Amino acid sequence: MQNPLLEIHNLNTRFKTDEGMAYAVKGLDLTVYEGETFGLVGESGCGKSVAALSVMRLIPDPPGRILKGRILFRGKDLLGLEEAEMRRVRGRSISMIFQEPMTSLNPVFTIGAQMTEVIRIHRGVTKVEAREAALEMLNKVGIPDPSRKLGEYPHQISGGMRQRVMIAMALSSRPSLLIADEPTTALDVTIQAQILDLLNGLKEEMGASIMLITHDLGVIAEMAARVAVMYTGRVVEEADVKDLFGDPLHPYTRGLMASMPSITKPIREDKHLEVIPGMVPSIFYLPPGCHYHERCQAALKKCSTEPPPLIPVKERHSVRCWLYHE
Repeated sequence: MQNPLLEIHNLNTRFKTDEGMAYAVKGLDLTVYEGETFGLVGESGCGKSVAALSVMRLIPDPPGRILKGRILFRGKDLLGLEEAEMRRVRGRSISMIFQEPMTSLNPVFTIGAQMTEVIRIHRGVTKVEAREAALEMLNKVGIPDPSRKLGEYPHQISGGMRQRVMIAMALSSRPSLLIADEPTTALDVTIQAQILDLLNGLKEEMGASIMLITHDLGVIAEMAARVAVMYTGRVVEEADVKDLFGDPLHPYTRGLMASMPSITKPIREDKHLEVIPGMVPSIFYLPPGCHYHERCQAALKKCSTEPPPLIPVKERHSVRCWLYHE
């Protein structure tokens, strides 16, 4: 039996805006086990990145705030730590690859300056040792001529190379948990495959766990062992990847699966890909009951008034839907 590394219990994160209160994450419960890749999937705005930033305690306050919940890392509640203690966890034990490396890397400092600073802070080594460690990590992530790259600025290298630099920085302190937030966004398909292979290889080599955040079900199928599907701040389904793809239960998950093209079932000329009807509701004006009921073709009467709990349907497979409550 795997040991839990990260446990999130009833996490609630909101943002105060001119338009009103936006509850980005509501009652989130997740567990990431040691040595596994856990996928968090959902369309833009569902709360995936806010959940990750909450774990890292990087929610800007104001306007954001973690209202309640517990985030246990190896049994210790991160929300109860002083900021100085959290800084020692952030980057050393838990690292994060952010969505867009061009905005995550500082444009006025060289790659080498940024990498060596991270290594010196978290590993307590000299400048010379930090440079050697930076060269080693750039080699590991497949960057050619790493000594020259250390002297270059972010704008001087390609998007794929910047993403590799971000991965090298995130892994330079050998963290136990790597949170990868859309690590292949805006990269072409060939580079995407290289980055995913790289993450898999480094995970096996270092024995780390990965929390992989994406909207791409194909990436989840290739990388993750377990997956949770989010919709409007809540997990609507959680299962092993094989179960989710083989037997999706929630109407939203089934809609996502049906909208994917298949190489085994080519689309006829007179038939289009299926789409989920309607629009994702505004985070400021969420409908009562199940937030998906206005788009759901299988909705029951109680779906519009009572929010369903996350119900275990079979071993390691839970769904937030009244259709399965009985």
